Amino acid sequence: MTAPDSLEDQLKRLIVDSLALEDITPESIDTNAPLFGEGLGLDSIDALEIALAIHSKFGVRTVANDEKNREYYYSIKTLADFVRQKQAENAAAPQS
Repeated sequence: MTAPDSLEDQLKRLIVDSLALEDITPESIDTNAPLFGEGLGLDSIDALEIALAIHSKFGVRTVANDEKNREYYYSIKTLADFVRQKQAENAAAPQS
């Protein structure tokens, strides 16, 4: 039996699949490397695609114009931390 993929691995695969990155494999993405600019080279349109994919798969979303979005989307690691934090908040919230 294999261990389930870590959240970081799931996010790498989600990014490669949702952006249809042809020359990049999930395994080649450095967990701590920047996703935008000099890192993976993604742009603002890619960020929107990633945000939609994350909401669809994990049920969490960022708020438009939140100044922390750059921080959340800096790397796979920061994105995983954000998803974990939001999932924990959602789980702790009273259900109506």
